[in-house]
Amino acid sequence: MKKFMSFSLLALAASVATVGFTKSASADVSVETAFIFNSFSFIFHGALVMWMAAGFAMLEGGLVRTKNTTMQLTKNIALYSIAGLMYWVIGYNLMYADVTGFFGTPGPWSAADPIDAEGLFTGDDAAGYSAASDWFFQMVFVATAASIVSGTLAERIKLLPFLVFTVVLTGVLYPIQGSWSWGGGWLSEAGFLDFAGSTIVHSVGGWAALTGAIILGARKGKFNADGSINPMPGSNLPMAALGTFILWLGWFGFNGGSQLAMGSAADVVAIATIYMNTNLAAAAGVVVALILTGVMYKKVDLTMLLNGALGGLVAITAEPLAPSPFTAIVVGGIGGVLVVFAVPLIDKLKIDDVVGAIPVHLVCGIWGTIAVIFSNGDATIVGQLTGIVGVAVFMIITSAILWFVLKLIFGLRPSEEDESLGLDRAENGMEAYPEFGRGSQTF
Repeated sequence: MKKFMSFSLLALAASVATVGFTKSASADVSVETAFIFNSFSFIFHGALVMWMAAGFAMLEGGLVRTKNTTMQLTKNIALYSIAGLMYWVIGYNLMYADVTGFFGTPGPWSAADPIDAEGLFTGDDAAGYSAASDWFFQMVFVATAASIVSGTLAERIKLLPFLVFTVVLTGVLYPIQGSWSWGGGWLSEAGFLDFAGSTIVHSVGGWAALTGAIILGARKGKFNADGSINPMPGSNLPMAALGTFILWLGWFGFNGGSQLAMGSAADVVAIATIYMNTNLAAAAGVVVALILTGVMYKKVDLTMLLNGALGGLVAITAEPLAPSPFTAIVVGGIGGVLVVFAVPLIDKLKIDDVVGAIPVHLVCGIWGTIAVIFSNGDATIVGQLTGIVGVAVFMIITSAILWFVLKLIFGLRPSEEDESLGLDRAENGMEAYPEFGRGSQTF
């Protein structure tokens, strides 16, 4: 079944019983009222998810070095815009239109709402929400996957090949694998469950980022011949912290909106529960990272706390409704543990992940997808692993082919001189902090 049909929406389209009101209150809402509230939920929660684009921009802009900040911000506004266009041109229909098992019918999106020429609602055949509101909500998820790739490959990839990769990822790769589950394809039939996208969104970006990082290589000077690691601190931790809080806020839309309906009291209760569990998981990820870094390093590492919050959020995304509050805390807390141990492990493997996106989005995405079996009785370990492995194989193979093709055509890396100079000056021709950089010499 399509993502937007996966829960109670079809029942709501007729009229939905409300609960918890006085005896004199109406027991049902009209078809049009349900339509309004369902559409509003898509629009409001979609706007929250769109705001996550700002969070990724601030987080990545704060965790790269000063000389690469402008480039990172450029990539983030560009990738969001490309994702929006590509999902209209081909992505939505490839993901949802007449899916036959492995993908839908590509082509520009178009749909008619149940409003007649006089502007009157004709609800007999209504889907239960505005078509454009659904498109908007589905679209804002797409850029998240590309943002994950952007953060991992920061500071040593040229702009053009990255943007071409984004075109293919958001227009083709993400929609194809999304059709397998949310579009009613073969993973849906195999019993794979992923409420808001721990695998379908986050690990997709993680696999693409991991493949790209291996092919691209590390930043110059990151690793020494003896295996030791040279830290390369970010330029602006206040900006990174702000980005994390923005992402945390946007995640309420990411998970809460994935209830896919707000036309009944039961749906509102579900959304509130999702908000609570999402917040608990993120908070647990932070507290666990705080304790672990304090014990392990004798100092609390702010960047680990930021990624601990994100790890908890990614982990709970696969099932934010069914868990009890305690279970949500456990799921998010384990996400924090995984981040603290996976970040140095990635470094030991000599994989350069600038912002820690692979531990957060890939490792915690896998964990969150598996954790669904502990709270959702319909989930099975076979079904969850099938989804994880199926998406992994698809993304690794397609991403590797695409990265190698782009390397042959454009070259992925800037020259050593440009990388040393910084991509802000080499590719953007402007500095984010001219008063402190090379530009200060012109004043």
